[in-house]
Amino acid sequence: MAFSKVTEPGIHRSFAYRAAAATALSPMRVLTRSDWRGLENLPDSGCVVAVNHISYIDPFAVAQMLYDNGHPPFFLAKDGLFRLPVLGRWLAATGQVPVYRGTGKAISAYTDAVAAVRAGKTIVVMPESTITQDPDLWPMRAKTGVVRIALATGCPLVPLGQWGAQELMPRGTKRLRPWPRRTMQMSVGPAVDLSDFSGDTVDHDSLVVAGDRVMDAITAQVAVLRGDPPPQGRWDRARGRRVVTRAEESP
Repeated sequence: MAFSKVTEPGIHRSFAYRAAAATALSPMRVLTRSDWRGLENLPDSGCVVAVNHISYIDPFAVAQMLYDNGHPPFFLAKDGLFRLPVLGRWLAATGQVPVYRGTGKAISAYTDAVAAVRAGKTIVVMPESTITQDPDLWPMRAKTGVVRIALATGCPLVPLGQWGAQELMPRGTKRLRPWPRRTMQMSVGPAVDLSDFSGDTVDHDSLVVAGDRVMDAITAQVAVLRGDPPPQGRWDRARGRRVVTRAEESP
């Protein structure tokens, strides 16, 4: 059974982690250009980085940006990946956090992530939980896990907008299109203010509002990178269309 070693001291300096970083990130450095903005918004302490999801390849682009700027990342990843013969052992050895959806073990990812942030680690969460289904690749509505982790720890929740990975590996395919050389654009925004929510008493509706706030912050960074204003509303997977967010409903 796969388990997370993310709270082990110095795991980012382990042979497994360094070997994984070299193997996974070296091709990104060769195949792509980097356009990274707002790096001053990355805190020195443990934090949650919330990022939009546009391609199967974008976790590698995000990992390169964080790793090359002194923030070794640890991702919440689908538990199925941990069951693969080679990749699964590698993920577990490098401290990545398995997410067991729809099972009694689902809480373990939350527990591991909270412990990791408290230990000073950088946890990366893609709040949409899957590649965006928005027709124009704008961020979708968020799951509540990223907010729960931030409220439980009191850590900075940093919004990261990205653009460009969909050109290297378009949505719906796992085939690389490296030429012409693609630019991985990343924009880190200021930490999202969640001070008006209480981690002990917050209810589901409040978590939804907080999640919309997080996605608003990510979308604002994506809009800067794209040079286009975002559409009204945000894609809701359950409804199969864009819906007005709580913030847009407010006068």
